Amino acid sequence: MKHTGGCQCGAVRFETNGEPVRAMGCHCTTCKLRTGAPYGIGVYFKDEDVTFLQGDLSQYQFNSDTSNRWIQNDFCPNCGTTISWTTEMRPGLRAIAGGSYDNPDWYKLDAHIWTRSARSDMCYAEGIPTHEKALPT
Repeated sequence: MKHTGGCQCGAVRFETNGEPVRAMGCHCTTCKLRTGAPYGIGVYFKDEDVTFLQGDLSQYQFNSDTSNRWIQNDFCPNCGTTISWTTEMRPGLRAIAGGSYDNPDWYKLDAHIWTRSARSDMCYAEGIPTHEKALPT
């Protein structure tokens, strides 16, 4: 199963292969800032299941304010769209920004995390687990 997507200006294109390891809605401050939205969606794949088909990505790496572990955002240098990120916490996995898929309806969310930082009016779909912090290990 292959799914494609890219950035807003079309300079960056990617393809993911197979089923994701997980897909989560994240309400942490980092995801809010990364997306400019109330929460971000990360669709996580093994590194080898993500292929960048065209374009170059710029990177921004920083340390989390809660865990002090590094996070690297990969984004289009032309339009600024964040396409993916990697984290020290999840080696070997690459998150794809859920909204960057050509068809963002193909994946299903497994959970919502960092809900303690969610907007007070946030509503969650029935049957999707919520976690005040990160997923339990």
